[in-house]
Amino acid sequence: MTMVRCLKWRFMCLALCGSAVFCLLAVSGSTSAETPDVKKDDREAAYDKMEMLTETILNIKKNYVDEKTYEQIINGALHGMLQALDSHSDFLEPEAYKDIQEETRGKYGGIGIHIGIKDGLLTVIAPIEDTPAYKAGLQAGDRIVEINGEKTMALKLDAAIKKMRGEKGTQITLTIRHADEDDLKKVTMIRDDIELPTVKGAVIMGDGVGYVRITQFAQPTAASLEEALKKLKAQGMNALALDLRNNPGGLLVSSIDVSQKFLPKGKLIVTTKGREGVFPKDEKFAQADGAYLDLPMVVLVNAGSASASEIVAGALQDNKRAVIIGDTTFGKGSVQSVLPLKTGGKGAIRMTTARYYTPSGKMIHDKGIDPDVPVYVSLKEWRDVQMRRVRVENPESFSKQEKEEYKDVVDRQLQRALDLLQAMKVMQSKNK
Repeated sequence: MTMVRCLKWRFMCLALCGSAVFCLLAVSGSTSAETPDVKKDDREAAYDKMEMLTETILNIKKNYVDEKTYEQIINGALHGMLQALDSHSDFLEPEAYKDIQEETRGKYGGIGIHIGIKDGLLTVIAPIEDTPAYKAGLQAGDRIVEINGEKTMALKLDAAIKKMRGEKGTQITLTIRHADEDDLKKVTMIRDDIELPTVKGAVIMGDGVGYVRITQFAQPTAASLEEALKKLKAQGMNALALDLRNNPGGLLVSSIDVSQKFLPKGKLIVTTKGREGVFPKDEKFAQADGAYLDLPMVVLVNAGSASASEIVAGALQDNKRAVIIGDTTFGKGSVQSVLPLKTGGKGAIRMTTARYYTPSGKMIHDKGIDPDVPVYVSLKEWRDVQMRRVRVENPESFSKQEKEEYKDVVDRQLQRALDLLQAMKVMQSKNK
């Protein structure tokens, strides 16, 4: 890089930032020109693009019809840069970064829904149980067409999340299209404080068969599951149905902690692979014998089971520890690293750095986990199952008429799981 060019870049930095510190960093960075493994042509190309970016920023600042601050322009550039990589990567402004931290701790404000971009459209991954979205009947696969009358077609994911979150007691209207319907439907909800108990519904369902449901994977999930399993064991549990349907995922470490409760020491749980030479292959193994190795076990999944749910289902399936029942899972098997930025406030970047693979080497992303025993249900049938369940588990929240409406609904996937567990128990007793 010539001295003239270096000085030109330095002056552009000063014009952009008014910061000698930033310019010193940029100029001193040019000393990497001496690094032997960086080709001269690559360096020149990189500097050309940086000059083009800086020139564009300066032109926006000077000529755009509405006045913009440098922070607004840079934030927009960061959003575009990361979103161009894939639909899961993005720049997290300080407020969005704070929201993510709150969610992984198990509490935040809004309507209680996980969303993503699928086929270019804003899509419900899964509603969270007992939240306004869940009670309003939103389902995995629903397309969100409008938020408070604003079209979502060009809306970025984090912007959509921000619009849907808000203070308890405030109203929001979504225009949605169910995956099995053509007509649009307006759904009005009142926002609430969303507290997320991630382990629910623990009960003995008859003849010693335990049932427990994980709604998402957060920091307290493994400990909460252990508490539930101990109570069921004390009540005579001799088989287990683990329900991960409509569980949109969460923390990787939580999915590992849950998986190893059911696996012998040394069994592979999940492998993450990133770009060769940049993100080393990382294999996660069970660190000790799980406390529940001998229980006959099934895992229930559906199209709303994603990410960490798919890791658990894949680990137990490939290690022949559980039978997977239901529908093919969502197929969200990429790793997003959230990297706090040292400059520009308290924001962060969320970037896809690797993908998940099951113990047998199957890639989860865009493929999902296929059930061992397929039991397909229509979206209407699944909605009815959820409506019945929320009434059974929260009877005080519904009138007698509302409870009667769904009393005859049968959860066919769960019924198949219970029948299979009874057969597995018989086979286990014969093999002793």
